[in-house]
Amino acid sequence: MTVALRLILLSVILISSVAGAATVSNVRVWPAPDHTRLVFDMSGPVDHKVFALSKPDRLVIDISQASLETDFTAVSYEGTPIQRIRSARRGSKDLRVVLDLRESVNPKSFALQPNDQYGHRLVIDLYGSGGAQQVKKQADDHAQKRDIVVVIDAGHGGEDPGALGPKGIREKDVVLAISRELQALLDQERGFSSRLTRKGDYFIPLRNRTALAREYNADLLVSVHADAFKSPDASGASVYALSKRGATSETARWLAEKENTSDLIGGVGGVSLEDKDQVLAGVLLDLSMTASLKASLTVGDSVLRSVSGVSRLHKKRVEQAGFVVLKSPDIPSILVETGFISNPSEAQRLKTSKYQKKIATAIYGGLQKYFVDAPPPGTLLAWQKQSGQGKVGQTYVIEKGDTLSSIAQRNNISLNDLMNHNGLTTESLRIGQVLMIPAT
Repeated sequence: MTVALRLILLSVILISSVAGAATVSNVRVWPAPDHTRLVFDMSGPVDHKVFALSKPDRLVIDISQASLETDFTAVSYEGTPIQRIRSARRGSKDLRVVLDLRESVNPKSFALQPNDQYGHRLVIDLYGSGGAQQVKKQADDHAQKRDIVVVIDAGHGGEDPGALGPKGIREKDVVLAISRELQALLDQERGFSSRLTRKGDYFIPLRNRTALAREYNADLLVSVHADAFKSPDASGASVYALSKRGATSETARWLAEKENTSDLIGGVGGVSLEDKDQVLAGVLLDLSMTASLKASLTVGDSVLRSVSGVSRLHKKRVEQAGFVVLKSPDIPSILVETGFISNPSEAQRLKTSKYQKKIATAIYGGLQKYFVDAPPPGTLLAWQKQSGQGKVGQTYVIEKGDTLSSIAQRNNISLNDLMNHNGLTTESLRIGQVLMIPAT
C-alpha cells in the first residue's frame, strides 16, 4: 500500500469518526439553593470523565467522541459558582470542557435518557465544598404552643418538566404556583407555618424531598402534582397515600441503610433508633409507619372532601400507591393530583392564577379541618382545643341560598375581611365553593 493511499484511508477514517461523534447542541444552567445543575444537550449517549483542579479552582469535563455546536458565552452564570465555560478539542475525537469556578465544588455527573421534552443529556451537579446538604434550615422550635409545620413539595422542576399539556403547559410550573398559593394561605393563619421543598425552577431528588421534610421537623408533607394520561378525556383531582406494601418495603429499606436509621427520629416520644438493635428498631419503625399511614389516610380524606368543592374527582376515595416521596416512616405524607394536565380543558384551568388559588384554598381547607380535629401535641391548636381559648379559622362550603354578607354576619366578621381573606373581587358565589373564615 502506497503512502498516498494510506493517507487517504486515514483521512476517510478520521472523517467518518468525526461524522459519527455526538454533538453538544445546547447547555442549560439550573441554580438551586444547595447546588447548581449544568445540563449539556447531546445528540446521543456519550462516555465522560470529570475531575477538579485547584489554584485556581476549575472543573474539567472530558467527553469522548464529541464536538461542540453551541456558544457558552450566551449562558448566564448568575447565582452559581461558575465564572465562565471554555472548551477545546482533545485529540482528534474528544471534547474538553473547562469550568472556571469562583470556589471549589463537589461534582456529581450522570447521563439522562431522552424524555418528552429533551433528548440525551449529560448532567453535572455542582455542590458546595460542604457537601450536597450544605444548606440546612431548622424548623421552628418544638416548644409549647409551637406552629404546625407543613412542608409543601412542588413536584418535578428544572430538567424534569413533569407532564406536558397542550400549548406548552408544564406540570412543574403549575404545581409550583399552586404550592406558593398554599404556602401563603398556611402562613397567614395563626398556628401554622410552612416550607417549600423547592422555591424555584430546579430539580430535587425524591429522597431529598423527604429528607427536607425531616430537617424542617414537618408534621405533614404535601406533594403537589398535575396528572397526565394517554387519553385526553381523563380528568379530575385525586389524593394518594402510601400503600401498605410500600410501607412494608420502606421499613426494610430503612433498616438496611444504617446511616438513615441513625438520625431518624420516630413520631412518638422522639425515639431515636441509633442505639436500638435491629429487632427493636424494626418494631419501632413499624409502629411509626403504621401511625403515619393512618394519619395520611385521614388527612388525605379531609383534603379530598374539600377539593371536591372546586373540582370533580377522578377517584372518590384516597388511593394508595408506592410513591417514593411518600415513603417517610415518621411523617404523614399525601400526594395531591390537582387535575389532568393532559386534558385540554382542565389544563386551561390549571394554568390560571384564579384556579390555582381555588385549588390551593381547597387543599388548605382540608388540611386545616384535619389539624383542628387532631392537632399534634405541643402545638397552639392543641392548646386552644384543650383550653377552649381562642378561635381558629374555619372553612365553609357554600350551600344553596348562601350569601357573603350572611356568612360574614354569622361569623361576626366584616364583609371586606371575608372577601380579602379569600381573594374575592365580587360577591358572587357558587354551590360547593370553599371559603376560609378568618380567625377572630
